[in-house]
Amino acid sequence: MTTYEKVKQLISVQLKAPEDKITPESRLVEDLGADSANVMVMIMELEDQFNIMVEDDMIMKLKTVVKYIDSKA
Repeated sequence: MTTYEKVKQLISVQLKAPEDKITPESRLVEDLGADSANVMVMIMELEDQFNIMVEDDMIMKLKTVVKYIDSKA
């Protein structure tokens, strides 16, 4: 499973969004309707899933998740 597929599945479950509406360019808040609590939960799950650490100052700046994770891998 690719990074994109894993992230897409996680976002779909967390936001109850159809997977076909989630693209690598999807913005969490603007396009998918995430709020700050959703973003925090997703960040914690992504950190565990991908064994990365998302810096605190990046959390609210984060627009798209896949590109960020790929840059950390």
